[in-house]
Amino acid sequence: MNQTDNSGRVAALFDVALTFEGNFAALSDSAPSHGQQQTNEAFTEKWSRYEDTDEKAAFYGFQRDWYLRLYGFGDTPSLRAHLEGCEVIFDAGCGLGYKAAWLAELAPHALVIGMDFSGAALAAAKTYAHVPNLFFLRGDIAHSGFRDGVVDYVNCDQVIMHTDDHDATFAELSRICRPDGGEVACYFYAKKALPRELLDDHFRAACTNLPHEALWEMSAQLTELGRRLSALDVTFDAPDIPLLGIKGGTYDLQRFIYWNFIKCFWNPELGHDTSMATNFDWYSPSKARRFSEDEVHELVAKHGLGETFFHVEEACFAGRFGRP
Repeated sequence: MNQTDNSGRVAALFDVALTFEGNFAALSDSAPSHGQQQTNEAFTEKWSRYEDTDEKAAFYGFQRDWYLRLYGFGDTPSLRAHLEGCEVIFDAGCGLGYKAAWLAELAPHALVIGMDFSGAALAAAKTYAHVPNLFFLRGDIAHSGFRDGVVDYVNCDQVIMHTDDHDATFAELSRICRPDGGEVACYFYAKKALPRELLDDHFRAACTNLPHEALWEMSAQLTELGRRLSALDVTFDAPDIPLLGIKGGTYDLQRFIYWNFIKCFWNPELGHDTSMATNFDWYSPSKARRFSEDEVHELVAKHGLGETFFHVEEACFAGRFGRP
């Protein structure tokens, strides 16, 4: 089918009226709270700045490889096979749309719908206007407008922490997921050591009132701090300090400071622009909830989903969840 025919099929999945201009539509009731608006503006700023970097290809490749690990797909053919039975795929919080485009490529038979509350949704629609089975909506994923149980695969990767109410958002993703075999793939920030958590909360509140240029300048400085610490190439054995949540073991100096005190991300393989955007991403949004593993399990169970796959690493928890 062509894009016009597919837009009619997409509109039929929603309880709200949608008016498409090509592959893009805006939900009429998308009115964010003050905090959510600040977060939306932060991500609009991040993605608009990041659009111009020549590091995108490496970053997108890194994200795709990480995605396969986070959600239990050994390789791209395994994900493609998993999506074969899906008719509707929803990328909840799609950003610039590169992951939605990837899913659309892997599942050309399916309708793939990306939604974002930031201005990135329109930018994504322009970038991928040539993909006939891919559509973008600007709107709130906590009030998606989908009919009950119409989505086969919900992807909410690195997003739910930035919503006004993570519980309400997860409830919405569960509601729209098909009850017989549908899945919600979701990623959660993990709580870090106590000094890092306290500094993050305090400093993020202060950053809310700073202009974007000041935040970019600080992000560049944090990136340089990470680079210089990494260049020292120093490792040491840290003691275990349970009351502060600091885990003992052998650390690179940069990673010890990163995990336990302040985010100063640096990855030479991804590059300076990507490292700086990662630091900007952390401190600029006012909404950035972190979770314990127990909190994730409790949230999933509360909304009647079982755990098909669950992944744990230092930075995050991620999994695929469906009706038991």
